[in-house]
Amino acid sequence: MDSLDKPSADSHKAEVPDEQSLLWLEEIEGERALDWVKEQNKLTLQALTSDPRFEEYQSEALQILTASDRITYGTLRGEFVYNFWRDEQHVRGIWRRMSLKQFRQESKQWEILLDIDQLAETEKENWIYKGVDSLGPARERCIIELAPGGTDTAVYREFDIPSRSFVKDGFNVPLAKTNLCWENRDQLLIATDWGEGSLNTSGYARILKRWKRGTPLSAAETLLETDVEETFIYPIDLEHAGQRVCFVMRGHDFYHFSFYLVNSAGTLSQLPLPQKCSLSGLFAGQLLVELKEEWRGFASGALISISLSEFQKTGEIGEVLTVYDPGESGTVSQVRCAKDAVYLTGIEHVSSQIREFRLQNNQWQGRLLPWGENDVISISSSDSSSNDLLLARDGFLQPSSLYYVNFFEGVDEKLQSTPARFNTDGLTVEKHFAISPDKTEVPYFIVYRKGMKLDHTAPVLQYGYGGFEISILPHYSPIMGKLWLEKGGVYVLANIRGGGEYGPRWHDSALLEHRQRAYDDFFAVAEAVQSKGFSSPKHYGAMGRSNGGLLMGVALTQRPELFNAIVCGVPLLDMKRFNKLLAGASWMAEYGNPDLPEQWEFISRYSPFHNLKTEQAYPKVYFFTSTKDDRVHPGHARKMAARMDQLGYEFFYYENIEGGHKGNANQKQEAMLSALEYLYLMRQLA
Repeated sequence: MDSLDKPSADSHKAEVPDEQSLLWLEEIEGERALDWVKEQNKLTLQALTSDPRFEEYQSEALQILTASDRITYGTLRGEFVYNFWRDEQHVRGIWRRMSLKQFRQESKQWEILLDIDQLAETEKENWIYKGVDSLGPARERCIIELAPGGTDTAVYREFDIPSRSFVKDGFNVPLAKTNLCWENRDQLLIATDWGEGSLNTSGYARILKRWKRGTPLSAAETLLETDVEETFIYPIDLEHAGQRVCFVMRGHDFYHFSFYLVNSAGTLSQLPLPQKCSLSGLFAGQLLVELKEEWRGFASGALISISLSEFQKTGEIGEVLTVYDPGESGTVSQVRCAKDAVYLTGIEHVSSQIREFRLQNNQWQGRLLPWGENDVISISSSDSSSNDLLLARDGFLQPSSLYYVNFFEGVDEKLQSTPARFNTDGLTVEKHFAISPDKTEVPYFIVYRKGMKLDHTAPVLQYGYGGFEISILPHYSPIMGKLWLEKGGVYVLANIRGGGEYGPRWHDSALLEHRQRAYDDFFAVAEAVQSKGFSSPKHYGAMGRSNGGLLMGVALTQRPELFNAIVCGVPLLDMKRFNKLLAGASWMAEYGNPDLPEQWEFISRYSPFHNLKTEQAYPKVYFFTSTKDDRVHPGHARKMAARMDQLGYEFFYYENIEGGHKGNANQKQEAMLSALEYLYLMRQLA
């Protein structure tokens, strides 16, 4: 696009271009493509950063992101609490620890284990910390994941915690999309890029090997090789009460798995479990399994357990115990195994709850814990060697708090809470249900100022996702609150089908040929809010990213009359080619296979890239993506914007040159991106 000038009348009648004409934009680092990106970035920045409000928005966002009084969420490992922290002095961050006793006393005396800024400077590489995998109760050795620019592709290096240094001649995995876990101190189970032919069609490793210390990676022993069309292979390690067991998860597609127990002799034994399930933990010899389909009379969504020792002896699954069945109105969100109990967080009609389960006489005894009131509850961390828990709670208008809790000892301590990051005076939260075209009740939350005039003029932002069984809950969002609610906006959270708010059934109901239900749900919520008098299409906007970015593309092309602003982030948009771009092939169980005519027939009805038309009153959409996103290809957003340009439509486009799928590599970038988004929304809707 050469400019963001208003298109001429004749340009609305442009012929829809040949799909092949824009394939050059799929060349992620191609010179022509990057020149196009830089031009779009320049135009968008000129338009939005010249607004006198931009500096204020950016400064407010950065102040929130770098606040020294943020909660230091920690990970319990043995006697220590580990934390990764970024601020203005540590842009890339520091990994550090202190004892749990110190943490409970709110000590500031952290032991710095690794300074990522220092490492990046020393090695002249833009390292972004991605996580750590620790070994055993003592947690003295770990594998640290580092990614250049924040990509999914990363390196993995063995780190010795007592000496605070990388292990000389230790485990060191070169840059690749890798899955690994410790089998023991001297062996890793690892799936990575082994060279030509070792990746599947999604670009992920398809061969799992055992790598022994002191041998080259190339000498690792193959344990399992999957077909090129399968989605992934993933090693899993579970621990409890000194028992450590490794499994292999084999993804036939995104939702159908086979699980294998890794035996001490190095062989694999397949567990006779249903293909739609997940392993949730190990407790007192019981393997916890969350069902995603009905099996042996147990309902989809239920948490069950089986005797691991019995399977090891017989190769069969004997008695199956019910841990918890949330029924039709709820779902299990988290399962965490402590020393003497299993803790579950879940939701009931999108209201958060926490439960405790103990195993007594080979039966699970559970109770609903009176903790958290009306807040969203999550288990920030637990450790199988103790009954210590770090619990977090928050809500739309309730800032986050972190608690140390030990239900066995009756200890409940608030460790930290963040001060209010935005003014909530007069704000209220309501939960309602919209009615979708097929009469399904769709829950949604609305945050607005009490007493406001219902004259259809309030700027409203509606957020949605609706995919991959991911539940979107009413968490405290300080940047949204500061840059939107405090400035007079109304916020709507739509819990549409495709998500996990009502368990697997809520997700399954919007899979494949039923995808349109998720979009109809989203539109039904918008219509319900507008019908109540809060707003009108002129003042109504929507936001979503990733799968939610696809939702935004559908909103743009199917119901443009409902919205006057759409933030379409790191999106899938070309659903004809999504399975050929980066990790796209792994999502065909969600959307379907566009190469099969019978499936392309239903995909084509909503594929945003293929449903742009001439002479339509589209809102001026804002696209954002990242060059370094190696999960959702930036070509989706690029081609959609270029197609709109060819058809004569205005848009904003910004592509961060680094940052991965999250779209940002540091807090300054995140602040700028947030300022651009919310300023765009306020300009369009106020």
